[in-house]
Amino acid sequence: MTRHLIRPLAIVALAAIVASCQTGTVVLLPAEDGKDSALVVKQRDGQVVLAEPYAATRLTTAGPRAYKATPQEVQALFGPALAAQPSRPIRFAVQFVESKDELTEESKVALDAIFAEIAKRPVPDVLIVGHTDSVGSDQYNDVLSRQRADVIRAGLIQSGIAPENIVAVGRGKRELLVPTPDGVAEPRNRRVEIVVR
Repeated sequence: MTRHLIRPLAIVALAAIVASCQTGTVVLLPAEDGKDSALVVKQRDGQVVLAEPYAATRLTTAGPRAYKATPQEVQALFGPALAAQPSRPIRFAVQFVESKDELTEESKVALDAIFAEIAKRPVPDVLIVGHTDSVGSDQYNDVLSRQRADVIRAGLIQSGIAPENIVAVGRGKRELLVPTPDGVAEPRNRRVEIVVR
């Protein structure tokens, strides 16, 4: 008997697997982002649409049979596979003072908690992306956004994260959180985003 636990992003590879199965179980888990997802499971001449979290089908020699799985059943069937998955990415953002690579007071307070959360990961893989508002030239903002990212990178290294596990980049004013015309000093755009996988 084959068992398949499907997260919405894993759907593409499932078709070939299910086509070769005589019996088994397929369960659609809730999407990480909370958005709706769906999956069509075809077996021989039959098919079942899984369109909500924990929708499931049993593949039988007579064709697929739909039912609603429970979180307890998923844990019983797939517990070891779920436990072996890497942790889900977590995201943080900190804000900076205008035209500087200095954190705002609120972000200084939050930074210790962020670093502590990152340190809980056994081998954190960290991407740091620096941003600016739209005041100043592209070249100026590229340099400033990278400096901001490097400030956070240095703090993570000082807190014990291995330098080879941290990538820092600057995006300047290319990816504004709050769209503004050139020359607008928008505090929410002066940020560093930290993605931990």
